Amino acid sequence: MSALPETQTLQSQRTKMKHPPGLYLLFFTELWERFSYYGMRAILVLYLTTELVSGGLGIKPSVAMTIYGFFTGAVYFTPLVGGYLSDRVLGRRLAITIGGITMALGNIVLFAINNQIGLYIGLILLIIGNGFFKPNISTLVGELYAPNDKRKDAAFTIFYMGINLGALFAPLVCGYLAEKYFATNINGVIHYGFKYGFLAAAIGMIIGQLIFNIFGNRYLGDIGKKPTGAPVKTNKETKTKTPLTKQEKQNVAVIFILTCFVIFFWAGFEQAGSSLTLYTDKFIDKSIGGWTMPTSWFQSLNPFFIIVLAPIVSQIWIKLSNSKRGDLPIPAKMGLGMILLGLGFAVLIPAVLQTGSDEHHVVEKANLLFIIFTYFLHTLGELCLSPVGLSMVSKLAPVRLASLLMGVWLAGTGVAQLLAGQLAAFTQSLGYLEIFSLISGVTIGLGLILLLLTKKLVRMMN
Repeated sequence: MSALPETQTLQSQRTKMKHPPGLYLLFFTELWERFSYYGMRAILVLYLTTELVSGGLGIKPSVAMTIYGFFTGAVYFTPLVGGYLSDRVLGRRLAITIGGITMALGNIVLFAINNQIGLYIGLILLIIGNGFFKPNISTLVGELYAPNDKRKDAAFTIFYMGINLGALFAPLVCGYLAEKYFATNINGVIHYGFKYGFLAAAIGMIIGQLIFNIFGNRYLGDIGKKPTGAPVKTNKETKTKTPLTKQEKQNVAVIFILTCFVIFFWAGFEQAGSSLTLYTDKFIDKSIGGWTMPTSWFQSLNPFFIIVLAPIVSQIWIKLSNSKRGDLPIPAKMGLGMILLGLGFAVLIPAVLQTGSDEHHVVEKANLLFIIFTYFLHTLGELCLSPVGLSMVSKLAPVRLASLLMGVWLAGTGVAQLLAGQLAAFTQSLGYLEIFSLISGVTIGLGLILLLLTKKLVRMMN
């Protein structure tokens, strides 16, 4: 007679361990948005620097990398405005839709207008759209769970897999269309089909928005429909906002402190789309059995490694959390991530010593294993830092400031992107050896400092 209650209890426990279906809706929405973004990003610097006769814009590499850095930086600043407007006025769901449509239009402009005017209009639309989309999709993931739900870290890891599935296929598809399928040889001059890569990115964004809006009501219910930070009105007056508690202020301080550290991580990591792309294009031997791999395909290495390594890293965190000593604190994981990034750049130093930095006088190209191992270490560092950071913000941020503080976290990445653009531009004047060595030394040093500060930050987070 007691078997039925026991069965019901087991079913209840399994239900509690399952993730809500809304997580998988957000997973696929983010997958297609990241397909759009990383597909466009994979070919952007190549589009900027390729000569006009070959289908590019013929911009000097140093200027191109400055433009790239400004674009990727602004993409992470506008979430401050988008997060504020969604908290106060729009609600997260409407903001995501506005952002998605605007980004699709940006890629369509890059496809249709192949000159510098089209470039700047397209990039501006992408910057604005991302400001509405990016802070709100991550915050919605957190809102699917109660504040102390133990599934939240695992949920963000699953969500992060969606990001990287999109990022994995994007350079393969968009890069293949641009560098191979639509490339033509006219009188010995190769003309690349970059605009078709941008068109594929636009289609990906449209697919993501269709999925989100068709299934949103069914799987998300009312989550994200209303702004959470709007003033609450009584019959005659607006209630005064309650001030932040001491603990909330400390939590906000921790978010800002860690944001300052991760700026330097992303400044190094985001060389992937600029200096590492150009170094790969000019100095890495990309031939395999007589076939030359498209340069843009190397940007699929990072998401490939994430998909392979994320479940392993997630299991390591779970085993540590169940051990006597417990899981590593968030700041310690981030410090470890910064050290791994620095080691990734250290791997490239022997390669640069072999190839030099002058693309017009390359004595010998470096083996592609150098760049593969660099991306491997960078990916391990990212897994220690990025999904943990998203989860941290969702846990620590006061509810009424959730999207705004997610915007702050992303704005830190924006500062990093601007810094990354300048560092990449300096590779053209100072050389790859000097810049890669600088990034390696600084990130390893800051990672060690963050490890030393871990106990203090953990006490503040409480």
